[in-house]
Amino acid sequence: MRKSRLAAIGLAAAAFAATAVSLVLGAPSATAALSSNWYAAAPYLMPQSNNPPDPVTVMNATGLKAFQLAFILAPNGGGCSPTWDGTSAVSSDTAVAGVISRIRGAGGDVSVSVGGYGGTKLGQTCGTVAATAAAYQQVITKYSLKAIDLDLEEPEYENTAAIANELGAAKTLQANNPGLFVSVTMPGTAAGTGWFGTQLLDQAKSIGFTPNNFSIMPFDGGFNGGSSQVSALEAFHGLLMSHLGWDSATAYSHEGFSGMNGKSDAAEMFYTADFQTVYDYATGHGLGRFTFWSVNRDRACVGTTDNGVCSNVPQNDWDFTKFSVRFAGATPPQTTPPVTTTPTTPGGGSCTAAEWDRTKVYVKDNVVSHNSHKWTAKWWTQGEEPGTTGEWGVWVDNGAC
Repeated sequence: MRKSRLAAIGLAAAAFAATAVSLVLGAPSATAALSSNWYAAAPYLMPQSNNPPDPVTVMNATGLKAFQLAFILAPNGGGCSPTWDGTSAVSSDTAVAGVISRIRGAGGDVSVSVGGYGGTKLGQTCGTVAATAAAYQQVITKYSLKAIDLDLEEPEYENTAAIANELGAAKTLQANNPGLFVSVTMPGTAAGTGWFGTQLLDQAKSIGFTPNNFSIMPFDGGFNGGSSQVSALEAFHGLLMSHLGWDSATAYSHEGFSGMNGKSDAAEMFYTADFQTVYDYATGHGLGRFTFWSVNRDRACVGTTDNGVCSNVPQNDWDFTKFSVRFAGATPPQTTPPVTTTPTTPGGGSCTAAEWDRTKVYVKDNVVSHNSHKWTAKWWTQGEEPGTTGEWGVWVDNGAC
């Protein structure tokens, strides 16, 4: 999870800092674990950067009960002690502990994610499996965790010794914390995952480590919408069978999707319709996890196009989070469809044209309906949604129907 996952905007945001002061002077109180489906659906939230939203506001608006807090790293100056974002020691933390207390006070819980794309990972600095496990155990104990995610990315992802430390530590944590929900997240490719990903699977098998799921991130790799992500997930399903010796049903149940809502760092566009495509595949095949990066980005861009804090696609706040709620088996509240910001031109008529289809090719003068408007193509296009400016503004708005 890439550059938008690294922007440190509003570090230790004022709202969260106030929460920390008023609600917590130490570790958050323990809470009963949620059912595992909530940890399997928990979307990522950066609690100290990327303009974090108030998690209770998100919970109240969507019905969400669990967040995946990111990221635990080694200290920027080196060492084997866990920190938030490489800067805030877990041992003395009150800010994130305050966020967790608010979430739990509202009936929810958290998983914590270790690793990510930036910074130095504990698997790189701790030196041994035992030392890596001991560092992560501090995090589990501090926050009374029932779930943890290992987000294994570059450059650690390409370091055999570091990956051995991470996976060995995860196996140790499973043994020492019965019932701990463990997910392993890795980069995705059109082939499912790359060479280093298959080496990771082989390493897990060699040490007898089975997490609740192995998840891929099918974005920032030349993907084009939900169909390409489904294709990657199906390819990854084959890799789980061939590298771990699982039958098809077991592979699906231990497979996960970790997407990116809206505009990716590589300028791929993932709309709610794309999430629906992947969601249908995930639920139809019994996948073990459905999450995304991130809740910080799950809102329309207003006054900024910063990819770390908004999605750059038409949406209502928290539309993507509601997929997580549905995957967990709950029903989110209903909201009105997002309103396009494209000005309406006079004229139009009834919406007798066919609804726009992301998968179809349109040419000059083709007419479609979308969001109760009539649209005419200026030239060849595929996958560019009417009502978004795109690179060239291919669709002419003929007005509301």
